[in-house]
Parts: sequence; structure tokens; C-alpha cells
Amino acid sequence: MGRSPFTLAAAVTAALPGAEVTGARPLTTDGDGRFDSAVASLADGRELAIRVADDDETARELAAEALALRALTAGARAMLPFAAPEYIGKTRLGDARALVTGLLPGFQIEAALVPAGRGAAESMGSAIAAVHALPTSVVRGAGLLTRSAQESRDELARLVDTAAATGRVPARLTVRWREAVADDDLWRFESTVVLGGLQATSFLFRDDDEKGPEVTGLVGWHALSVGDPALDLSWLSAAPDAADDVHASYARTVDRVPDPALEVRARLLAELEFARWLVHGDSLRRPDIVDDAAALLEALADGLHADDLTVIGSRGEGVDSALDALDRVPESATPGVDTSMQTDAYNPNELWQDDSEDRPADANPTGAATDDDGTHDLTDAANEAAHRIEAGALQTEDLSGVRAGLADARRPSADRDAAGHDAEDDDTHSPEDEAQRAARAALQRWRSSDSE
Repeated sequence: MGRSPFTLAAAVTAALPGAEVTGARPLTTDGDGRFDSAVASLADGRELAIRVADDDETARELAAEALALRALTAGARAMLPFAAPEYIGKTRLGDARALVTGLLPGFQIEAALVPAGRGAAESMGSAIAAVHALPTSVVRGAGLLTRSAQESRDELARLVDTAAATGRVPARLTVRWREAVADDDLWRFESTVVLGGLQATSFLFRDDDEKGPEVTGLVGWHALSVGDPALDLSWLSAAPDAADDVHASYARTVDRVPDPALEVRARLLAELEFARWLVHGDSLRRPDIVDDAAALLEALADGLHADDLTVIGSRGEGVDSALDALDRVPESATPGVDTSMQTDAYNPNELWQDDSEDRPADANPTGAATDDDGTHDLTDAANEAAHRIEAGALQTEDLSGVRAGLADARRPSADRDAAGHDAEDDDTHSPEDEAQRAARAALQRWRSSDSE
């Protein structure tokens, strides 16, 4: 890793024959250190993003991204009120696989800093609803993963059993999760097109003078599938200020029968990320990850305000519990190691083909997880992590960095506007004006930059 932007930009001509590259710079956003990435400027005025993977895990993610972006036909893109990256091509840089896409401009906001009210939160809810309104044929036609409500339910049941089998899950949580999985009322939903790996930083914004921050693009399409719509709302457990408004905007915009259990399942999925982190560490035989996940689970169990996950339960209490769990874990419980990871459900050997041989790939969920540095061999992992694979192949969120932003997330929103100033008492402004001003302030914290 560590290739220069100019080296990466030179590879664009292989993915786009005839392109004249006139400049290159680092890709300053949407990068987590797992890829070499750069922005290439072309003579015709276009800007392209190139990402290069040096290990099987990141190669698999780029392969899935390429397949998903190609599945978004012109008709599907016309249904979206925002932009998705354009697929340009794929190539190789030495032995490494590379993906070239169009570059999308915009701001990004971390989950804990998404403000309530008009602007960002409402626009995010509407954007999620637009994704869920896409025809499922977009996904099925590309051979991507499809799960029914029952399949989603069964997958989570296997995850809970696998996590419990490690002996590191508090009994209270095991009972709580199994009761939720057994509750028929939670699983009467219609599967929709979902992004699967959606996070707050998947959204790109511009600041509209009248409407406030507005979503203009979405990145991170590698987990595109048909499944539980709650998958794309589980990240709201890390956005306490904005969660209510995102949910409300989504409910107003989505064009289907109301799902009264949607928020409860989203909370369940947020809690199960801790279990997924535990199973990941156990499958790799990494005691450091297992100990970290166990500490998070103990803190979650200690802080639960409600004993059940039911349709009539209190959403607010559950979200606070998941967030409070991180606050209660001593820093000493977390080893000073890099434990970031991702999982997906694609076979890179099937997805990465020459363009002349492209065809829908089988989305059989057999991908094994690996670490950021790519040191874990997927061939060995397939045997080593067999029982984890049985638990399901949902996108696994990296929990290693979530503790860093916890202090900001738990501070009262009035004390942490994005410019770092204390809130002022001003009776002359309406709550709506204050919310919109806070939304703009949040964007100002993140300097304008280009992103995929």
C-alpha cells in the first residue's frame, strides 16, 4: 500500500481507454485506510475516483461495488432523488485489483453530529426511503443476495446461538435476543432493496439556502441486496439527536404498508453488532477482539432499561442502552490493536472477471472476514470460521472506532454545535430555525471535500 496518487491515476487509462489524465490528488474522504485511493482529473473536465485493493477482503468489496453500480441502470438511477457513483471500469495495478468510478462532490457528517430538525436528518430519511422504493428486480436481475423476512430471522437466530456458544454473552442478553427472534410480530415485514452497509458517512450533502443540508449523493453500494429495511436504519443508534427525525421522515416518504416493528428491529440489529464483533473475533481466534466484544456486551447488559424488544416497547430506552454500553466500558478493556474489519457475501473469483465474460454472479454468503491489513488468509479462514459463516453473512460494522466519538455523542446537543460553541439562549428564533442553523453548523465542521 502507499502508492502515490499519480501512480494510481495512471491506471485510469487502463479502465477507460483513451482518457487523458491531466492531474491527480489524494481522495480525502470515504477512505478508511483499507484502500489506496486517488482522484484523477481528465482533460474533458471529469473527475474520477480510483481505489486499489491489495488483499482478498478489500478486493471482494470492490468486486461487489462494481457489480452493484452496474446493476443501477439509467432507469433505476432516475428513480433516486440523489446521485450514485457511475461505474467507469475495473483494472489491475500490478497484482492488485482496482475500481474506477465517477466522483461525487459533497460534505459528510459523522453520526453523532447529525443534528435534529429540518435539513440533514429529514433528507437522510427521505433518501433511505428512496433506496427502499427501488424495484427488487434491480437486485435480483444482477444476481445479488436476496433474503425473505423468514431468512433474515433465521440468520439472526443462528448469530445469537453462535455468539452464545462462545460463553461470553451475558445470559440476560441471550434471553432478550432469543425472545425478540421468537416474536412473530417483529418479523412481518416486506423485504426491500437495501444498501446493507449504510452508515452516516454514506450520505453526501450540499447546503441549500432554504432547505438546509440536503442529501445529493450516496456512496458505499457494495452490500446492495434485498432484505430487512431495518438494516439501513440500525446506524441511528449512534445518532441520538437525529434518530427521531430520520425515522419520521422515512415513515412519511416510504411508499408501503407501515411497519410498526421497524424501529425495534433496527435497535435489535444495533445490539447484535456487538455479538457479531464477538463472533468475528472468536472465528479468527483473536482473544483481543473477543475480550473487547465481551466487555461491550457486559456493559450493554448492565445498562438495559427495558427487558424486552417488542413492538410496543420504548425505542428511546433501547437506543440509549446500546450507546451507553460503550460509555461504561473502561478504556483498559480495549487492547491497543487495530481490529477494524468488514464482511460481505461475495466470491471475488466469480465477481472479478474480464469485461467480455461479465455475467451475474452467485451471491452465496460464503465470504470470510479478515483484518484491515489483509494478513488473514481467506482460504484458511473458510475452515477456521465455519461456524461463524453458519451464523449468517450480514455486513459487519467495524466497532473499533466507535468509542472515540462517544464523548461527543453523549454530550447534550445544545452544548456541541459543530463549530464548537456553546448554545445561546435566544427566544427570538423558532425551534425550526435553530434546528436548521445547527444543521448548517454541523456541515461547517467538515470542510468541503470531494468524495465518491
